[in-house]
Amino acid sequence: MPHALPNPTGDLFLPESTLYQHGREASRKSPRLRVIQPIQRSQQARVQRLLNFLQPGTYIRPHCHPLPHASESVCLLSGHLEVILFHPDGSVRERHHLDTQSPLIDLEPGLWHGMIVHQPDTIIFEVKQGPYDPTTDKEFAPWAPPEDSPEAGSYLAGLTQ
Repeated sequence: MPHALPNPTGDLFLPESTLYQHGREASRKSPRLRVIQPIQRSQQARVQRLLNFLQPGTYIRPHCHPLPHASESVCLLSGHLEVILFHPDGSVRERHHLDTQSPLIDLEPGLWHGMIVHQPDTIIFEVKQGPYDPTTDKEFAPWAPPEDSPEAGSYLAGLTQ
């Protein structure tokens, strides 16, 4: 199953209820328990916009965006998301809960962060400067296990407590 749904086409993107339903269903079926719906028409777009459909139990490995222009804004559309900020040594610096009362967080480049999904069918809208290049987009934390490792589940459980 792909990590992302196809980029839209045309000069207008107006998400309809069927898109949200499709994204939620795709994230439930995904082995990663999440799926991205790009909004930009191309991965080469100068501004990357995406919907991220998330389920509890998805492991979003702590990472940072190292490029000097790589700030990231995250806005919660539904559900409950916890954003964890880390010190460079991997210790927890801060925790922020995004919910309907406080739905937005903006992260500067180089800030180590990860996310925990607390409600089924959580949806976030993310904005980052592009173009997207998977080789430079993010740097994964060396102190956090890789997504597909056997230790990932226990690491996530430890962060959740």
